[in-house]
Amino acid sequence: MRLVIARCKVDYIGRLIAHLPLAQRLLLVKADGSVSVHSDDRAYKPLNWMSPPCWLIEDHGVWTVQNKAGEKLVISIDEILHDSKHELGAEPGLVKDGVEAHLQELLAEHVTTLGEGWSLVRREYPTPIGPVDLMCRDSEGTSVAVEIKRRGEIDGVEQLTRYLELLNRDPLLAPVTGVFAAQQIKQQARTLAEDRGIRCVTLDYEALRGTESDELRLF
Repeated sequence: MRLVIARCKVDYIGRLIAHLPLAQRLLLVKADGSVSVHSDDRAYKPLNWMSPPCWLIEDHGVWTVQNKAGEKLVISIDEILHDSKHELGAEPGLVKDGVEAHLQELLAEHVTTLGEGWSLVRREYPTPIGPVDLMCRDSEGTSVAVEIKRRGEIDGVEQLTRYLELLNRDPLLAPVTGVFAAQQIKQQARTLAEDRGIRCVTLDYEALRGTESDELRLF
């Protein structure tokens, strides 16, 4: 992984045009080829990024990142303050707590509880920024990404939003809708999800285990 802190401006040229004016930012170049631009806020969400497969060309203070679709991320560097490379080694993967992992397993087995005629495509569907818990198809054949949490908070909605942004770039999957499923969903998370067109589902763990009614409460 390469970490570069630089004063730079950034232009995205593709399906739309976006511009970040000159400021100090972190440029993150990962071994998978992805390049992302970060500021000192927004937590883990980049200001802009290019997902693999893509390639980076450095030429006299200008980085040009381009993908097969012809989209470009042009980073004009005014000053480099730090430039280092680090070997992170193999990633062991995210280990979920027992309840959350079991919720995923149960919902995969009984995916029709999310809707009549639904089918499971795959658990842990891979994306460049991590796996989606469940990839499904609804009764009309539309792709649906399902993110499962024990407690549904804003960071989970942000995580699903990033997955949806990437998945909807794939013409074989798009359009992809989202479902945010959890045992408890905070009101702020629900409001954010609904604003982004993401459906929220409150899961009853005991019901999914078959000890009570198998009805899900939908809100």
